[in-house]
Amino acid sequence: MGYMDVKRANPLKKTKIIAVINQKGGVGKSTTVVNLSAALGESKKKVLVVDLDPQGNTSSGYGIEKDELEVDIYDVLLNDVPAGDAIVDTCEKNVFAIPATIQLAGAEVELVNLEDREHALKEVLESVREYFDYIFIDCPPSLGLLTVNALVAADELLIPIQCEFYALEGVTKLLESMRMVKNRLNPELEIFGVLLTMYDSRTTLSKQVAEEVNKYFGKKVFKTIIPRNVKLSEAPSHGLPVTQYARMSKGAISYIKLAKEVTRRG
Repeated sequence: MGYMDVKRANPLKKTKIIAVINQKGGVGKSTTVVNLSAALGESKKKVLVVDLDPQGNTSSGYGIEKDELEVDIYDVLLNDVPAGDAIVDTCEKNVFAIPATIQLAGAEVELVNLEDREHALKEVLESVREYFDYIFIDCPPSLGLLTVNALVAADELLIPIQCEFYALEGVTKLLESMRMVKNRLNPELEIFGVLLTMYDSRTTLSKQVAEEVNKYFGKKVFKTIIPRNVKLSEAPSHGLPVTQYARMSKGAISYIKLAKEVTRRG
């Protein structure tokens, strides 16, 4: 079934575009995009996942065969391919994706030559926005032009923070970038939520980081915490969200809980 076959259940509710962002790598961005979107899809929300990371981990996490793609997000941004032509099905009924391949790595340089280059992603997503309840953008682990495009296209940010040393290092830089984009390019931009990931309840460090993040971000921090979980790490190699790979695992249960919390926030 294509993404256009059924309009959203509630056409009066505005689509929420959320950039999942942290310029540190390995904090659980792609894991969160894949598993949160799958859990929302299960709860009958229509979701579009936009892979904006040249590593393409979100695309792989949904088992998308990158070699077989005719077009991807690079072609949408730089070759005038309509966003709708790049949308593919995933293994989750209500979740669709615009995948990324390694050719996206060249986009940073090529976007520089475009007029209105910071708005490229926003413009292409407008044409498909009405068909979805949520659009998640998986950002690259840097603050380059692709990430700026995500900040301009998004209504709100979801920031995963891993419960390890130096967890908040770099987040201040991200917040500076957010403020700059908010002042100059996207006055509506806000933080949707901060998500603690890779939490290990046995360690004092995890607890200390959680306290520090809660102190810093207050009510923005989701109550749901994503634990360190082997099944979460294994699922991408099978090209499945953890809700399909190991439904009773702690990782799957936590993302199902997170989806409910996301829905409650709007």
